Amino acid sequence: MVLAMNNETAVSQPRTRSAGRDLAAVAVVALLAGVGYVLFPDNLALLTRIIVIALLVLSLDLVTGYCGVATLGHAALFGTGAYAAGILSAHFGINDPLLMTFAGIAGGAAAGLLCGAIILRAHGLPQLVLSIALIHLFHEFANKASSWTGGSDGLSGIAPDPIFGLFEFDLYGRTAYVFGVALLLIVTVLLRFLVRSPFGLLCRGIKEDPLRIRAMGASPRAALVRMFVISGAVAGAGGALNAISTQVVGLDSLSFTQSAEALVMLVLGGTGSLFGALSGTVVFMLFEDYVSAANPFHWLTIIGALLIAVVLFAPNGIYGTAAALFSRRMEWRR
Repeated sequence: MVLAMNNETAVSQPRTRSAGRDLAAVAVVALLAGVGYVLFPDNLALLTRIIVIALLVLSLDLVTGYCGVATLGHAALFGTGAYAAGILSAHFGINDPLLMTFAGIAGGAAAGLLCGAIILRAHGLPQLVLSIALIHLFHEFANKASSWTGGSDGLSGIAPDPIFGLFEFDLYGRTAYVFGVALLLIVTVLLRFLVRSPFGLLCRGIKEDPLRIRAMGASPRAALVRMFVISGAVAGAGGALNAISTQVVGLDSLSFTQSAEALVMLVLGGTGSLFGALSGTVVFMLFEDYVSAANPFHWLTIIGALLIAVVLFAPNGIYGTAAALFSRRMEWRR
């Protein structure tokens, strides 16, 4: 009996430490968001944009980092969510921010189901080709359906109501930023539970050895399609936040460039880690904003040099490399 109690204690201790680290990480994200609100009150639009893209990169990490599915068309899910929220407001007069967010989530999930069903019919390089084809098809469809999407002029007339009837979306972007921070924290906590659940572990197993997973009786394709739907919901939430905060949706939300930059941010921070995705997004976008303002003629060269340096000297990404070094240091101390 004593041995059983000791074993149970030994198992519960890592879980307790893991839960403590999760709470600490979420608290750090909330703290940094609060610091940004206080120190950069005139740049809240940029900070809100970072949150929007962070949701896109998180969704990409779910299918690429955790499942190993190659895709360069993930902006299709993001843009669908943005247009779903925008159309709900501009064409149907439903301006409640929460309903618009749920519309974006539903639109992104539907796009994730469609894209996942198509992309997962191939492997490796053909997957990339299919994802690129899909993002161009989504872009062209949005451009041709101009009566609903505004075409190349963009979808305007989006006018979100105050949140809970109390907090209006002002020109300074304070309400949009706070709303975005709350949405990001909720998504991050939910995704932490997801990636550590049996389903999340199954997806990791599919990435490592799909044949063994299939031999165990599970269906890798069905699991990956479900992850695509979840990923689409997260990307759709980011698209809805973008529509609510900027009150306009353009074709750039469905661009190949958006997808490629999201993948760059994910690699920069570290794949297979939610906080790696967050850190990569923050570093890339802040660095891009600072360098483009300081050197408008050669900022792309500087960003390219940064990416080369990270890939060569920190192949696990900024967060992944830092976490590995911290773990080694803790083990050395023990």
